[in-house]
Amino acid sequence: MDKDITRLAELFESSPVLAAVYDEFDRLRYANKAFRAAYFIEPDETPFWPDLMRRNFHAKRGTVIHAADFEEWLIATQSRRGKVGFRAFETDLIDGRWLWMTETVQKDGWMLCVASDVTGLRAKTRTVRQDRDLAIKASYTDELTGIANRRFVTARIEDMLQPQEDAETSLGCLCVLDIDRFKSINDEYGHQIGDLVLRDFAKRVHRLVRRTDCFGRIGGEEFVLTLPATPVGQAHLIVDRMLASVRKSRPLPEHPDFRYTFSAGIACAQSGDTAISLYARADRALYMAKLGGRDRIHTDDSPADRSANAG
Repeated sequence: MDKDITRLAELFESSPVLAAVYDEFDRLRYANKAFRAAYFIEPDETPFWPDLMRRNFHAKRGTVIHAADFEEWLIATQSRRGKVGFRAFETDLIDGRWLWMTETVQKDGWMLCVASDVTGLRAKTRTVRQDRDLAIKASYTDELTGIANRRFVTARIEDMLQPQEDAETSLGCLCVLDIDRFKSINDEYGHQIGDLVLRDFAKRVHRLVRRTDCFGRIGGEEFVLTLPATPVGQAHLIVDRMLASVRKSRPLPEHPDFRYTFSAGIACAQSGDTAISLYARADRALYMAKLGGRDRIHTDDSPADRSANAG
C-alpha cells in the first residue's frame, strides 16, 4: 500500500494536471508541482485559500478576478465554494491559460481540486460559456451583501435533509437570523445606513461560517444558516459566537456609539422534515427569541413526530 501511495504521489508531481487538497478550514494540505506553479505557492507552504487568493490578486497573478473590490468578491465566492459535493467550472489565469476546474467535496469539508489546461479547446465559444457561468453565479448571489441568496440556500437545506447512510448521524440544524429593530435603524438613519448594516452583518457572520455550512440572505433583514451534520448544542455555540461578534461591531464611524444586535432561532432537522417544515420551526424559534428580549438564541423544542406536519 505504501508503494502505491508513493507511486501515486510521483505521478501527481510529474503530471501537467493541477491537483490540490484543502481541509475543512480551507487550508491547503497538498498541491502538486503544476498547481503550486500556477498559483505561486512555495513547496513548504500551506496557506488558507482566501489568503492565497488575496496575495495573488494584489500581486496581479494567478486567477483572473474581475472585481473592483476583492473582499466583496471573496465573500461572494466563499458563499458558494465547497457547498455542493461536486462542481465543474472554467477559470482563467493571468498568464493567459484557461483551466477546466473540478471540486469534489467530502461530507467533512475536505475538498479535492483538479484542473486541466484547456486553453486550445473550443476557444470560439469560450466567451459564451464564461457569460453563462457569470449568469449562474449571479442567480445564486444576493446583490446587496454578496452572500448566497434564497434560491441557493434553499437548495442547501434540501441537500441537508437527504437521508444519511448512518442513521445515528444528525441531519443538522437550520438557523434563522434576524437583525433586531431593523425598521427603527432605517427610520432613524435612512435606508443607505440600513444597507450598510446589512452588509456589515453579512461580513461578520460570514467569517464564522464553516466550509460545510451555508449562510444566505432570504430577504430584508432575515438570513438563514444551514449547519449540516451538526447537533443542536454545537449549533448553539456557533451562533453564540456570531452574536458576540455582532455585538462588538461599530459599523458607522460618524456614529461611534451606534451598535446593533440580532436574534436567532434554531431547529434541528428531523426525519420527515421538508425545507418548509424545518424553516417554519426555526422561524417560530426566532419569534420566541424576539419575545424573550432579542439579542439571543431560542432553540425549537418540537417533538420529532410534529416535524413532518409543520409548515
